[in-house]
Amino acid sequence: TLRKPISQSSMADWASKNLNMHTQGIFRRRISISNMLSWNGSSIKKPMLITSNRTIKKEACEMFKLVQSYMGDRQTRMDRNHVALVTVTKCWSMQGLRDELYIQLIRQTTDNICYRSLAWGWELMAISLAFFSPSPKFQSYLEGYIYRHLDSDENIAQRIKELVDLKNKKITKSRKKRKQNTEDEGLPISTYAKYCYRKLQKVAVTGGKKGLRKPTVEEITHARNAIVTPSLFGSSLEEIMLRQQDVFPGNKLPWVQTQLSQQVLALGGEQTEGIFRIPGDIDEVNALKLQVDQWRIPSSLSDPNIPASLLKLWYRELEEPVIPQQFYKECISNYENPDAAVAVVQLLPELNRLVLCYLIHFLQIFAQPSNVGRTKMDVNNLAMVMAPNCLRCQSDDPRVIFENTRKEMSFLRMLIVHLDTSFIKGLV
Repeated sequence: TLRKPISQSSMADWASKNLNMHTQGIFRRRISISNMLSWNGSSIKKPMLITSNRTIKKEACEMFKLVQSYMGDRQTRMDRNHVALVTVTKCWSMQGLRDELYIQLIRQTTDNICYRSLAWGWELMAISLAFFSPSPKFQSYLEGYIYRHLDSDENIAQRIKELVDLKNKKITKSRKKRKQNTEDEGLPISTYAKYCYRKLQKVAVTGGKKGLRKPTVEEITHARNAIVTPSLFGSSLEEIMLRQQDVFPGNKLPWVQTQLSQQVLALGGEQTEGIFRIPGDIDEVNALKLQVDQWRIPSSLSDPNIPASLLKLWYRELEEPVIPQQFYKECISNYENPDAAVAVVQLLPELNRLVLCYLIHFLQIFAQPSNVGRTKMDVNNLAMVMAPNCLRCQSDDPRVIFENTRKEMSFLRMLIVHLDTSFIKGLV
C-alpha cells in the first residue's frame, strides 16, 4: 500500500532551507527555487545542496555533467553503461554525494521537453536506488517527488506540449533548437516512478549494496533490467512464479528457493558449524545473487555459507513475508500451542503454504541430532536466525518488537518440531 508522503508545501519548505541557491548574470541575481529545480542545459558552478565539504563541492559539478551525459543532453565518448557506472560508483563510495545526485536528477526530470532525456533521467534514478539510499533527511523529499509522478503520464505529455509551445514562441528560427520529442520512446514515466517508489521503500531499510567491491557494469545492467523484469529478490511470490513459468513451467515452488536450498546441502551445509548464523562473504553473496537472477547456479561454489546467506536474503526481501501479514497475530498468539501453530499453516494461501512447508522441511534436516552435533545449531538457534525472515512485526514500539521477537522464534520452533512436511519430498 502506497502511503502518501509529505505535502508539496513541506517539500517547498525543505528546498528553501537546503538548496544552495545559485546566481546568474553580471549582477549575480539569485535564481528562484522553481528555476533551480527545472531542467538545465548548462553546467553548474556549485552543488545543488548546501555543503562545506570541498571534495563534495568539486565532485558535484562533475557529477552534473555525468547526469547530463547519461540523459543525452551532453556529448560524451563514454557509453551510457560506463557513465552510469562512474556516477553510481562516485556516490556509492562517497555518501555525501548521494542526496546531491538525487536532487540533480529531480532537477533534470522537471520541465524537461525531451521525452527520451526525461525517461533516461528516471532510469538513472532507478539504477541508483539499487545501490544506495538517500539520507533520512532527504528521503521524504525524494519520496514526495516520485509520488507525484505515479499517475502523471497525461500531465507530463501536456506539460511538455505547453513548454514546447512557449519555447517556440521565444526562439528565433535561426537559432539552433534542442531536439524536442514528445512521443513515447519506451516506458511511460509512471512505470519508472512506481518502480522507484517501491525501490526507495526497500533501500531505505536495507541500505543498498554492501561489501567492499565497487559496483560493476553487470550490476548496472541488472539494475536497469529490473525496472521491466522483476528480480527474483524483493518481488512477491506470485510475481516470481509468474516470471518462472517461461523457464520452469512445471515447478510448484520458486526455483530460487529449491536451488539455493539444494546448494547448501550439496556443499555439506548440514555438517558446517554455524550454518545460517555465520554470514558468507558479502561480495561473493552479491555475485551469486546476480547469477541466480539470470537462472544460473555457478559450479565453482565451495562455501555453503554463501548460498545459505543468499537464501536467508531471499526470504527476508520478499515483498510480503512467507507468512502473510494478516496471519501475524494468529502466529504470535499460538506460539506455545503446537496444534494451533500447525493449524495456522493450513490456513495460508496454497503457494505460501508450500513455500513455508519446504522451508520447515529443509530446517528439519538441520535439526536432526546427528547434524546439530556438527553445526552447533539446534532447533532454538535455527528458529532464532530464520524467524525474522518469515514473520514481520509492523509495530514501531521497541518493547512490542522485543516481546514479539521471542514469540516469533517460539512459533517457528513449534513448526520445526511438530509440522509434518513429509509430503514435500521430491516437490520442486
